[in-house]
Amino acid sequence: MQFKSLPQLLDYFKEESTCIEYYENLRWGNEPACPHCGCVTVHRTQRGWRCSTKGCGKKFTVRTGTIFEQSNIKFRIWFAAIWLATEHKKGISSVQLGIDLGITQKTAWFVLHRIREMLKEKAPQMLGEDKMVETDATYIGGKERNKHLNKRRSHDDKSLTNEGKPFKAKKTIIGIIERNGKVALRYVSGETTQNMVSFVETHVPQDSTIYSDEAPAYKQLKRTYKHDNVKHALNIYVEGQVHTNTIENFWSVLKRGLYGVYHQVSDKHISRYLDEYAARFNNRSKTSNERFNLFLEGSESVLSYKALIVNK
Repeated sequence: MQFKSLPQLLDYFKEESTCIEYYENLRWGNEPACPHCGCVTVHRTQRGWRCSTKGCGKKFTVRTGTIFEQSNIKFRIWFAAIWLATEHKKGISSVQLGIDLGITQKTAWFVLHRIREMLKEKAPQMLGEDKMVETDATYIGGKERNKHLNKRRSHDDKSLTNEGKPFKAKKTIIGIIERNGKVALRYVSGETTQNMVSFVETHVPQDSTIYSDEAPAYKQLKRTYKHDNVKHALNIYVEGQVHTNTIENFWSVLKRGLYGVYHQVSDKHISRYLDEYAARFNNRSKTSNERFNLFLEGSESVLSYKALIVNK
């Protein structure tokens, strides 16, 4: 079945049995496997499946061991939520998703975070197929001039606010992007040499060429990579192949989404939002149906509500 729009998806998944059959086929094919022990010797029960292996014998359904585990929401609503969250270029808020699907905002918030868990990068991806990548950092947070007076940085003490409260700096996001390719993102404590170099070494092969701005944090890249930087301080933004326009364009999409859709994101959850934006960008060339199936295939990840709200 090829779904080209949300109405087509909802028309096809009218019955829960259709949704379960579709997801079982996508997850297991013709060989259902026990999520507890991995054994394929299983038999169907009235409500799902049961492992036939001696020593296990546990009951399970296709939801077990996935983002759908212990959820009372119908698959039809889940599939619609996945479609909306992954098709909207800048994301969708929990308030809007709740209105669109007829669920509460609290439920929609939990659903979106489980979807972000599904979109999380399962293993570090290597970038640089065309041997040219760009790296840069951006900062997420409100502008100092827009803050209330008692929350602004003190002029006398750069580490304190006017009321003596700790100053909360903006969030630092570092990114690496292939030209006409994929992006990798990370939330870090600051734009330091250690953070930048370790991140680049995780995602970029040593025979690649890296372009950046003139920030001191990138100087050590020349020890391992071909490295060149663009002189923003001299108002030079493009010099032949040397520029960071690709990553700058991505930052504009990220910030428009975070500020325009979500408004503000906590330190605890910022990495999940980065996973969301990176997954959408990295699969932009696929059709809507291909993205939907691909993301569903990566749904074997459990996230409890308690884990989300601890130290929220």
